[in-house]
Amino acid sequence: MAVKGTGERGFVEAFLVTKGLGGQLDRLAELVKWYRFEKLIGPLRDGSVGRPPYTALLLFKAVLLASLYGLSERELEAALDDRLSFRRFVGLSLEEPVPDHTVLNRFRNRLISEGLLEKLFAELDRQLEKAGVILKRGTMLDATVIEAASAPPKGDRPSLDPDAGFAKRAGKAGSTFGYKAHVGVDEGSGIIRRVITTPANVNDTTPADALILGDERAIWGDAAYHTHAREAALKARGVKARLMRRPNKHHPKLPPRLARYNRLIARRRAAVETTFATLKNRMRLRRIRYVGLTKATAQLLLAAFAFNLRRWVRLAPA
Repeated sequence: MAVKGTGERGFVEAFLVTKGLGGQLDRLAELVKWYRFEKLIGPLRDGSVGRPPYTALLLFKAVLLASLYGLSERELEAALDDRLSFRRFVGLSLEEPVPDHTVLNRFRNRLISEGLLEKLFAELDRQLEKAGVILKRGTMLDATVIEAASAPPKGDRPSLDPDAGFAKRAGKAGSTFGYKAHVGVDEGSGIIRRVITTPANVNDTTPADALILGDERAIWGDAAYHTHAREAALKARGVKARLMRRPNKHHPKLPPRLARYNRLIARRRAAVETTFATLKNRMRLRRIRYVGLTKATAQLLLAAFAFNLRRWVRLAPA
């Protein structure tokens, strides 16, 4: 059976050089061992009738481009048709037609239904570790709320997304209806090592233990993550618990020592805010495009995967 997308360049393409974003994609083509991902997704095919199917690796790279640049499937189809750097990255020649948005959507759904995204993310983590990018000095815990595409429930009218929840806006009036991305970020490299998705109303501390890898030397987090049980468990494993403290009814004001302790932690963990700024501003992850926790989880996992690819390009020696 013929298969589209061999990645072979034509005579003209061999002499075309792009800079900027295209150069970053070319760098990714060199850094990443794509054949390892191909082994995980190889059995998946486009399944289109009446034409040769696209390879699973080509479609996976296309889905990653959507996450890298915050594109819908329709926008991705147009970009693949228009941008040489995108074609070269996925392995399409100038003469080959691009997969349409229905093919891309169907492939993304198959990645979800086959439970492959977690395996693909774990494989990238292994490659980053082998490349020496992950430092394991510590893991920074944090969470951010992302608005759902569906309108929130109002009165007797339910939302079309029953899995999303409400979260109050910090320091602002009102609330946000959507999901919460909980992340564990490698201190120093900024690589996202774990991501967990919940409805927006789930407290930050609830999934925190699942964000801890076990190979780090310290855990950094704001006051939402501090519990005496968590601190004791980390110390028992030889991990430094760098968790900010908050006042309580017995001590409504922190003593100067703990206030200074909090400031020192805040400075170290401030780098995690850069992670969310990149995801939301540069990668346009401002809204969950799909309905339901399962698909929201997939969108955030793909975004974390794409974010780590960006970081790899920046951290890798020239």
